[in-house]
Formats: sequence, structure tokens, C-alpha cells
Amino acid sequence: MSVSEIPGGQPPAADTGSEPTMSTGETLTSIFFEPGRVFESLRVRPRFLVAGIIATVALMVFTVTFFQRVGFERVMTEAIEASPQAEQMTQEQKDQAIRMQTNPVVKAIYYASPIVVVALLIAAGAAIYMLGTMLLAKKISYKQALAVWTYSSLPPIVLTMFLNVILLFLKSPDDYDIVHASKRGLVQANLGLFVDPTASPVLATVLGSFDLFAFYGLFLAALGLRKMVKMPSSTAWTIVLVIWVIGVVFRASFAGILGTAM
Repeated sequence: MSVSEIPGGQPPAADTGSEPTMSTGETLTSIFFEPGRVFESLRVRPRFLVAGIIATVALMVFTVTFFQRVGFERVMTEAIEASPQAEQMTQEQKDQAIRMQTNPVVKAIYYASPIVVVALLIAAGAAIYMLGTMLLAKKISYKQALAVWTYSSLPPIVLTMFLNVILLFLKSPDDYDIVHASKRGLVQANLGLFVDPTASPVLATVLGSFDLFAFYGLFLAALGLRKMVKMPSSTAWTIVLVIWVIGVVFRASFAGILGTAM
């Protein structure tokens, strides 16, 4: 007599041994050392919340430390002085702009901005990955796309923010471009090093996109998409590179309009 024929008996559970399973803690540590195994696990059980929170905290730690080390008013003052509109402003107008930028409400918004920025990037990025995957006739859920975007972004963010905080204590604010550092951090691992962002904001934005940590994230994203939907590596790379190029074009366009490197 089979188990299912026994009154109150339960049929045997489906075999899931072929699918790797990892706890959230394991995925958060293994993404640095075994990313392929992590994404295979996330394909079965996609999740992103804890990784997103850690990325947000890392950005907030750098933001708060940066403002504390440099001085919030100094950052706002130099940003206004470096803006393209500064030449048309009187000193009184500049002082008024500085007072507006340093009032408690605006200051609180700047300190809390990483929360909004990370949330928007994760939500929009996942939607773009899902759309790009579906355009190539591959099936992926939004939750899986969220897992790929968040976990591929986590290592580059954590590493760069960690190095940024260290550099904040090793370098004096007088030794670097405060305005540029407030936007891109102090870690310089891109071709933007060779261009003056003030004189050539568009070129600086484009060259700054060729960043070591950014390509690390692209590698993880391509690996994540390949593992998540079992697509060829070439297809996964096509998706992430096309999206990256579109992002560079948009940022360069805004740099040209605003007159400041993005």
C-alpha cells in the first residue's frame, strides 16, 4: 500500500535537491566570493530587502561622515560657487542661496537622501532589467529582477563606501574637489581622473562612467541574469551593457544641460 493510500498519509515532498538553498546571511556574505551560487539560490527564493537596507546604510554612513568631516555649510557654499549660474549672481544672491540650502529642513533632506535614492534605483533598475529580459523572450518575475539588481549592486556599493570613509579620515578637505566628492565620492577608479569636471562636464561624465567598481557591478548583473533565467552569457551581457550605455547617455545629456558633471 502506498503512503497516499494510508488514511491521513501525505505524499512524499517533491525533490528540490537540485536547487541550492542559502539563508539570507549566507547570500549576503557569499555574494562577494561565490556570486554564481548566490544567484542560483535567489532564482528559487528571490529576496532583496536586507541587501537593499545594507546598501542604504552604507551610503548613509558615507553621507553623514562626509558632511561631518567637511562641514555641511562649506559643501553647499562650494556647490553654489561652482555652479554655472554663479557668475550671474551677486554676492547677496549667493548668500541668500546658501542660507536656503543650509536651513534645517533642506539639511535633513540631504542627510536622508540615500534612503530615497536607493529605493528609487532599486525599483527602477529592477523594472528595466525585467523589461530588457522580456524583450529577449525570456521570462523573469519582478521579484527576481529586484534580487538581481540589488545583489549585483551590493558589493560595489559596500566596497566603495568603505574606501570613501577611510579616505575621508586620511585626506584633508583642502586636498580634493569637495563638490565632485559630494557627488561621486573620493575613490577614483575611473577615466574621469584625466578630465577637469568643471571645464568639460560632459566628457568627465562619460569617462567617469568607465569605472572599475561599476564594471564589477555589471559583471555581477550579467551573471545574475544568466543564472536567474538560464540565458546565454552573451545575452545577459547584451542586456546589462545596453542599459549601461543608455544610462551613460542620459547622464551625459543632463551634464550638458546643467553644466556640471554627473
